[in-house]
Amino acid sequence: MERFVESDVAPPGGVYDLLIVGGGITGAALAYDAALRGLSVALVEKQDFGCATSSVTSKLIHGGFRYLANMELGLVRESLRERRTLENIAPNFAYPIPTIIAAYDASLFNRMPLIRTGMAIYEALSFDKGRTWDAAKAIPSHRILSAEEAVRLEPNLRAEGLRGAGLQYDCQSLCPERLTLAFIRSAVKHGARVANYAKVESFLLSEGSSGRVRGALVSDLLHGRSLEVRAKLTVNCAGPWADLVLGLLHSHTGEKKLRRSEGIHVVTRKLVDRHMVACVGKSGGHFFLYPWRGHTLIGTTDKEYVGNPDDYRVTRAAIEELLDEVNSAFGHEPITYADVEHAYGGLRPLVEDQTKGVYESSRKYEIHDNGEDGFDGLLTVEGGKYTTSRNLAETAMKRIGAKLGRELAACETDKRRLDGCEIDDVEAFVAAAQQAYGDFPAATVDWLARQYGTEHARVLELARAEPALATALDADGEILAQAAYAVREEMARTLADVVLRRTGLGTLGWPGDDAIAKIADVAARELGWDEARKAREMAQVRAMLTLPQ
Repeated sequence: MERFVESDVAPPGGVYDLLIVGGGITGAALAYDAALRGLSVALVEKQDFGCATSSVTSKLIHGGFRYLANMELGLVRESLRERRTLENIAPNFAYPIPTIIAAYDASLFNRMPLIRTGMAIYEALSFDKGRTWDAAKAIPSHRILSAEEAVRLEPNLRAEGLRGAGLQYDCQSLCPERLTLAFIRSAVKHGARVANYAKVESFLLSEGSSGRVRGALVSDLLHGRSLEVRAKLTVNCAGPWADLVLGLLHSHTGEKKLRRSEGIHVVTRKLVDRHMVACVGKSGGHFFLYPWRGHTLIGTTDKEYVGNPDDYRVTRAAIEELLDEVNSAFGHEPITYADVEHAYGGLRPLVEDQTKGVYESSRKYEIHDNGEDGFDGLLTVEGGKYTTSRNLAETAMKRIGAKLGRELAACETDKRRLDGCEIDDVEAFVAAAQQAYGDFPAATVDWLARQYGTEHARVLELARAEPALATALDADGEILAQAAYAVREEMARTLADVVLRRTGLGTLGWPGDDAIAKIADVAARELGWDEARKAREMAQVRAMLTLPQ
């Protein structure tokens, strides 16, 4: 992939059909859908693709069981359908995981009668869960567990007061960052032009400070130049920054102000075996623990954040609040701050009028036509959740077709596998890769086959051609060749891009001084950094991966 802002290449007539502002999962899915239907598309992201909300998820592709409490049956059904769709179009990224929902009398909302009822509704709404292209992805039906069965499966569950549990399945995604990138790559494959580190400075207007939006003035933050990106229609997919992007329209009034919800997660030593465990804490909110790369991932929170999203950081107080919630309902020994190996967090966009409480807020989305506010040629997408992003894009395309006055082809994003995900049987695919690359550790090939899909051979061939790049860097078997591939083929431009979004090398926390130094050496060679720049990049990553004090 190449950053289109570094060249002067323009679409026929010099005007794109669609300019998308924001390179998270929503913008990525929209760029893919639009390009697949034949529109000329440009996408700009002021940081890196998927670097904000899309990379700080719970690493789940889920149906939204807790939304049943608000009786949002339509949202749950949509989520369950899209869960199956992602299993089909990205089979190497989505894997069924059994989930134990523990029932205690301490809270009205997790007692056995309600769990039984909720699971029955969930089962009915997921009636097509077995219709997966890869039979191994079919999700089993739910069942009820006795308290004894639940504790036998997950011994760290508290037996005292446990009345039983529900066992159901959702899906986990080991690397949502690479799943987002798969949508970007798929968009590029079908003609979209994309650029990270490309910030919208202002909108291009047909007349003065108001009127029709005809694109944007974009700054290439890596090279200090600006260019006009003209488009027939612009879509604001900036997530938690959506209202700030609208603020670039001086004198603009009437837009909805976003509410932002903070969600944090922590990674600890192994606390659960092979099930995700969901409980209700003392505050009445749900939390979960699930096995992730030999560790346990714990989340999440829903707490309103007030302030500039650029200033957001995870705090020690937020981490300790989450741990306190978990300790109130799970485990035999308290989890302490010293047990936390990594923490991450981000902001979810919520539209203002959904509910009073952030935890109860829906994950529905809105597509707002800014023409209603005097700025035709601009749409804003607000809200939504990772799992339903593909369908959000499909829905947005109906509005886009009408705004462009074009009869668009039918959506096919639910019928085609994403770029690199053209795999019929994932486990057979991984086994074949391990046989073909028997000169590498089985763990390395397994990881690369799943995270890179049909592109894994290109990474391994880099390591074969330059044996130093075959150096393993973590327990999952990740290798230095991934850093070189990230720069050459995946538009990584900073060390954080490589460590946090193109690989999993930093997503368990600080990978060690030696590993970071080796990765930085490869990135510096590929990108032409001097020693001072390399040192700055390493310091920035260390700061990102250091727990707050």
